[in-house]
Amino acid sequence: MELNVKTLAGGSAGTVTVSDAVFGLEPRQDILQRMVRWQLLKRRRGTHASKQRSDVRATSKKMYRQKGTGHARHGNAAAPQFRGGGKAFGPIVRDHAIGLPKRVRALALKHALSAKARAESLIVVDDLAANETKTKALFAQLNGLGISNALIVGGSEIDANFGRAARNIPNVDVLPVQGINVYDILRRNTLVLSKAALEALEERFNGGS
Repeated sequence: MELNVKTLAGGSAGTVTVSDAVFGLEPRQDILQRMVRWQLLKRRRGTHASKQRSDVRATSKKMYRQKGTGHARHGNAAAPQFRGGGKAFGPIVRDHAIGLPKRVRALALKHALSAKARAESLIVVDDLAANETKTKALFAQLNGLGISNALIVGGSEIDANFGRAARNIPNVDVLPVQGINVYDILRRNTLVLSKAALEALEERFNGGS
């Protein structure tokens, strides 16, 4: 598969050939859904908690005699039905993460890249570099490329000027190639890859993982 390469100024920088095994797959929604769910559950902190019956400090003395009062039989005041008692089936500290094989995670990234390529929402840029830290100038360049809602992925390091200039542009995320992930790809309309990122991804999947 051949992709056109553009410059930030909107000019043409030739073409690049990419692997069909990475960018030419038929996207499977089930694999993408599993990966997004895995990512979202993994990022949950799971620190929410409430006091259970055993965590509440209350007297364990029987509230009143067992029979003859006309009321229900009660014992410990820490029971959930009483004011100040413990919460029944409340949240506890736990890990929300689920398991997902490494091969499936790698395949999901390929399917996400292929989905963007198939939808013609993939743009390859020769270099992500800015001469100055000017958000207005970078915003104009991105508009010239038709980019308003995008994930921009650079090489192993993001150009400092480019990164600072892009920070204040709404709906635009910038990541180094090590941080590329399925959730961020799918949550933005357009995926922008630098040639360095493209080469890194090709090398990463060269073993067919």
